[in-house]
Amino acid sequence: MNSSQSSEDKHASADAVPQLAVKRFCDGCNCAQAVITSFADRYGIDTELAMRISSGLGGGVGRMGDICGTLSGAALVLGLQMGPKTAADVSAKEATYNATRLLQERFMARHGSNRCKELLQKDLSIPAEYQEAKSLGLFKTQCPDYVETVVTLLNQILVESEAKE
Repeated sequence: MNSSQSSEDKHASADAVPQLAVKRFCDGCNCAQAVITSFADRYGIDTELAMRISSGLGGGVGRMGDICGTLSGAALVLGLQMGPKTAADVSAKEATYNATRLLQERFMARHGSNRCKELLQKDLSIPAEYQEAKSLGLFKTQCPDYVETVVTLLNQILVESEAKE
């Protein structure tokens, strides 16, 4: 954010980010890509680089059904916001871990899990179950809600972290 933007402008922009992320997901980004590319401008990251760096995180990291890609993408954003610039910056590393944990806890409180295979009740690493998830439309009916939830929670955590500064 440049210094000429008002806090009202900043909050209006933050309010639009969940819808932008959902649109990007529905337009073909994987879940992690939809999250990080929606924040790329904020951190001066090239959208193409954000797409590439997060491309393996979808479907619970390489479609293995582990941590939801939305949360992986959000962890990258939290690293951009508060992560350490050197290995010696232990307090920034801890702040990033704490914020990432908080995000997952809030997500799990809302959705019951942080694991893709539990959220979708399909194991995407098994080709037949991946195809079943596609035919049932789970990526269109469930995943957009996870994208929106994560980006909304991420915005809240970013605002909370900025208030502490």
